[in-house]
Amino acid sequence: MDGSGWGPVKRTRTFEDVLAQIERRIAEDGLTAGDRLPAERRLAEQLGVSRSSVREAMRVLETLGVVSSQVGRGPDAGAVLIARPDSAMTGLLRLHLGLATLELREVIDTRHMIEQWAASRAAAGRTGAEALAAALAGMDGARTAEEFVEHDTAFHCALADASGNRLVSAVMRSLRDTMRRFSVEAVERLGDTAVLRAGHVRILAAIEAGDPGEAAAAVSDHLADAYPELFTH
Repeated sequence: MDGSGWGPVKRTRTFEDVLAQIERRIAEDGLTAGDRLPAERRLAEQLGVSRSSVREAMRVLETLGVVSSQVGRGPDAGAVLIARPDSAMTGLLRLHLGLATLELREVIDTRHMIEQWAASRAAAGRTGAEALAAALAGMDGARTAEEFVEHDTAFHCALADASGNRLVSAVMRSLRDTMRRFSVEAVERLGDTAVLRAGHVRILAAIEAGDPGEAAAAVSDHLADAYPELFTH
């Protein structure tokens, strides 16, 4: 091999290292919205980097909606945390998936894996029933396919939340827009939401009963009712 077509490996930029350390500290220190990060000068000294590197990292966090920059001195200096990094991750995933023009099977296969596991976990801990019931009540009052799907999507995101896994929740929320589009098509195709509502009731009942196996099976059957063409087996 003559090595043609190969280029030098780029080193990680300093601000990316700074960004990684800031996000790690946010997670490890348990910081929440309203907490203040150290001032730019102090961060630069603590990390042993230039203030410009810290400034660039902060600019990225501000663009992602993680922090809000504050101008000031003393106790008023430093950026204020306005969201956890996992919230920003959800936005980035949503943007990426929105540009990916995912096919129906890709979305449903992903939901099938995630929601079966999430329902099983929720049932094992008997968690999330209140949010699921609220979404189900919203479906009962829906007058159009779009209204029904709005609450249907809330139900499935609440199911992911009930698993207690923030990454699972972020993935489900990033799929929200794609889920909504395919779900409206499914409701309009079925022409009746009774079977879908029954599936939601079964999932909720299994979680309230603390039956992980039934909860997972209920999710699988529910998706099969909504998308029979993908579950012909």
